[in-house]
Amino acid sequence: MMKYALVSTAGVLFACSSFAADCGKVMIAEMNWNSASLMANVDQFILANGYDCEAELVPGDTMPTGTSMIEKGQPDIAPELWTNSMKSALDRGVNDGRLSIASKSLADGGEEGFWVPKYMVEEYPELATIEGIRKHADKFEHPEDPSKSAFYGCPAGWNCQITAKNSFNALNLGESNFELIDPGSGAGLSGSIARAYERNQPWFGYYWAPTAILGKYEMVKVDFGSGVDEQHYIDCISKDDCLEPQVTMYPPSPVYTVTTSEFAERAPDAYEYLSRRSFTNNEMNGLLAWMEENQADGKYAAENFMFEHEDIWSHWVSSDVKVKLDEALDNL
Repeated sequence: MMKYALVSTAGVLFACSSFAADCGKVMIAEMNWNSASLMANVDQFILANGYDCEAELVPGDTMPTGTSMIEKGQPDIAPELWTNSMKSALDRGVNDGRLSIASKSLADGGEEGFWVPKYMVEEYPELATIEGIRKHADKFEHPEDPSKSAFYGCPAGWNCQITAKNSFNALNLGESNFELIDPGSGAGLSGSIARAYERNQPWFGYYWAPTAILGKYEMVKVDFGSGVDEQHYIDCISKDDCLEPQVTMYPPSPVYTVTTSEFAERAPDAYEYLSRRSFTNNEMNGLLAWMEENQADGKYAAENFMFEHEDIWSHWVSSDVKVKLDEALDNL
């Protein structure tokens, strides 16, 4: 489990912005996927206008950003860091006093699983379980072989191809006449969901959240009835040479907002905001769907979020800071 560094916030919950002048120049890593870009731009707007920080966005990616924060103390903030790929390094950074974990930027963590359309579950509630899927296997007709049932896996070359294949085998779906389909690409996989939804047709396969697809199309995650065996998932399900896969639901992937300890100590009010700033997957799914539908970049999406979702962001800041943000929005 990731260790959390406890940083003093001067003993004041929702402190006013009296220390804002100490915030100074702040470098925020903007990762190259939509949820992270949105989050970085929201942070820039709130830190600049609510806490008087000189907030600047810099390009980032998981491994180089995390490594740079540990070794060089820059950037100051990684708003959305998926930590599974560098957990050991982050643990060392926290233990050595170089990094601080501010919050879960995605409150639910990254979510993976096998899904079916909500309209199918409304008609056949048992499809929310793997037993129901097996019982109604004939409803998921293979697009190229009507004698088979279709399960859409993850594209070849992606890490999730391994976990989807091993979970498919652990659930003995082949014995229920399912065949694992390689969609060819991420666009192919998302397109198969879109086509099924728009035609009100059956669909069963792997997907993840937060994503625009799950924001646009209501899907239900199938319950394997097993709970989560995280150790078996790590030791076998995630390995290409897993010979005896056992049934387990996907464990959530921890996604954190990480700062340098220097920033947390220098700007306690700004850090307090980051410790409260978090999105549920449902919230982020909807925001990503809006971004896709409007072809919006992170900056435009962040401004729209600030205008349209005061019910979310107002809980992250004090009343004094909210007044400043409202004024900034009025001036846009």
